[in-house]
Amino acid sequence: MSSAWARTPQAAEDLNPEAASGTQARQLARAKHFMMASANPLATRAGDEMLRRGGSAVDAAIAAQLVLNLVEPQSSGIGGGAFMVLYTAGGGAIQTYDSRETAPAAARRDRFLDAAGKPLPFAQSVNNGMAVAVPGLLRGLELAHREHGVLPWAELFQPAIRLAEQGFAVSPRLHKLLAGNKELPRQQAAAAYFYAPDGSPWPVGHMLKNPEFARTLRAVAQQGADAFYQGEIARDIVAAVQGHAVPGDLTEADLAAYRAVKRDPVCGAYRGYRLCGMGPPSSGPLAVLQMLGELEQYPIGRYAPGSVEAVHYFSEAGRLAFADRDFYVADPSFVQVPVNALLDPAYLRARGALIRPDRSMKVALPGDPEGKLLSLGKDDALELPSTSHLVAVDAKGNALSMTTTIESEFGSKIFVRGFLLNNEMTDFSSSYQDPEGRLVANRIEPGKRPRSSMAPMIVLRDGKPYLLVGSPGGSAIINYVAKTVVGVLDWGLDIQAAIDLPNMGSRNKDTELEKGTPLEALAPELERMGHPVRITEFPSGIHGIVIGPEGLQGGADPRREGVASGG
Repeated sequence: MSSAWARTPQAAEDLNPEAASGTQARQLARAKHFMMASANPLATRAGDEMLRRGGSAVDAAIAAQLVLNLVEPQSSGIGGGAFMVLYTAGGGAIQTYDSRETAPAAARRDRFLDAAGKPLPFAQSVNNGMAVAVPGLLRGLELAHREHGVLPWAELFQPAIRLAEQGFAVSPRLHKLLAGNKELPRQQAAAAYFYAPDGSPWPVGHMLKNPEFARTLRAVAQQGADAFYQGEIARDIVAAVQGHAVPGDLTEADLAAYRAVKRDPVCGAYRGYRLCGMGPPSSGPLAVLQMLGELEQYPIGRYAPGSVEAVHYFSEAGRLAFADRDFYVADPSFVQVPVNALLDPAYLRARGALIRPDRSMKVALPGDPEGKLLSLGKDDALELPSTSHLVAVDAKGNALSMTTTIESEFGSKIFVRGFLLNNEMTDFSSSYQDPEGRLVANRIEPGKRPRSSMAPMIVLRDGKPYLLVGSPGGSAIINYVAKTVVGVLDWGLDIQAAIDLPNMGSRNKDTELEKGTPLEALAPELERMGHPVRITEFPSGIHGIVIGPEGLQGGADPRREGVASGG
């Protein structure tokens, strides 16, 4: 076996050549008292503004999220949902807020099946009213603010309102995505906003204004989330969904009934650290903890980040975790998810022992920690790489990691009141049972929350936050977050260097290596070990903060436009 580069923090600077990947290098950010990192400089600035005014981490996250809705509309917004993980310095507790979308009350389990009972092509499922679930974001932000906000609710909306009214410059990434999207221009309301009268995408630097979104935000700022879930805005949302050429079944009653949920975090141990994140309906932190638990018996820290050994062991652990994920994880209000059994150290040691040092297992079979596997069907949901992530630490030591989404790129493409609606229904399994007739845990049911891979996490050292991390990226989020945790905890990299590492791993299919990075050179040797290798674009958007005795260090993914800053 061989190494592609030496195991030093400095070497990570060369892992993503800008000429090959189109990324922009990021410098490690440092601050003494507070810090914010998000996927867009304008959003980071909004969060930073709140922190400088004495606001809490929750205040900063809300202000940043609302700006992300405006400047990064392809990824997240008030038409979608989020998972928030919060450490409160006063009590030393980890709390999680679930504002995941829910299925409409009229949703049927055969929603995405054709007349013969076969799954519809994804393209026929995603860009229409049937894809839209009940948005949850604003209820979740309101709940978190009610409990942990410092600044007035309305004040947090001002940066986004100001930018929506005055305009913001179309970024290179937004322009590229608009130019490459064929479905968005077919939606009349979306086309009128995102494209010029001649049908061309707005050019880089064009000052794009969204007064309709500003009016929506003003209403919510003044009246609270009720202004979104009841009244005129709710009626317009329902009309847009039901009036689509392929109409959905979302109703005003669905919107009025939505509630965000506080849940217990899912936590586990690794190398003496305690790691906590969002539990089901997210599969993300659970799968990350499984991967790390399976890797803990191996000296991963001795393998250079770009070595065949590192990629091999990391990918095999991913196979094992994804095998379990595909059967067991769904909304815990509808399905009993065996979280404790899946994270039992003895179970993870036994699963990790299946990894052979010189040969890939290609496809892992799920484990059966509670003897229930034979009663379950395999999930066939397709999670695409969109979404966004942010992290914040305030001057009092409160720390937050939040992943937020409207699902795939530009969501359902349905544009109403200045924002896009999600296509979250496609995160459910398209089939409700497997060929043997066994029900799939993540099947569509009224009021149910679809399974997610979002993995906002907080790593604790001696009971205090040490690392905040998360990423967008569909089901690949799990590998992005696990890679970054290993980079910091095992390889001793600073947070920016860990984020910069080339993305790698397996979702229990191919062994995926990030295109345009030195990992490509490992393909022949991995293939000799039996790995089915695929060189692919791996568009993560990892953001993280490390909290140490000298202050805060922040990192932002060079594959996107974000930055970290603080004071």
